[in-house]
Amino acid sequence: MSSLVAAASSSGGSSSLLIFALPLLLIGWMFFTQRRRSKESRTMQSSLGIGDEVTTTSGLFGRITELDDNVATLEVSPGVTIRFNRRAIAGPAPTVAESSATAGSPVAAREPETDGPSDPTRLTD
Repeated sequence: MSSLVAAASSSGGSSSLLIFALPLLLIGWMFFTQRRRSKESRTMQSSLGIGDEVTTTSGLFGRITELDDNVATLEVSPGVTIRFNRRAIAGPAPTVAESSATAGSPVAAREPETDGPSDPTRLTD
C-alpha cells in the first residue's frame, strides 16, 4: 500500500511543477517575441528614406517627402502632404502583385444566396 501512496505523491509533485513551469515559459516566450518585433521595427524605421512609398499603421498610403527624427511628412496625393509621427509608419507599401493575389480569392467571388424566387413578380405554384 505504501508504494501506491509514494507513486501518487510523486506524480502530484511533477504536475505541480508543470503548472508553475508552463506560465514561466509562456512569459519568457512573449518577452522574446516582443523583443524581436521591436528590433525589426527599429531597423525598418532607420531604413526609411525620402521617396519611399509606405503604409501607416492606420492604413494610409503615401510617399515620404520630408523626414525628421520624430516626424515623417507623407504626400498622399499630388500637392497634399500630411505629417505623421515616424513611429506611425508600419512599413513599405504593398506592390500591385501582392494586392492582386488576394483579389481573386474565392471568398470575395461568392455571390449572396437568396431565399425566394429570383423574379419577385413571378409566382410559383
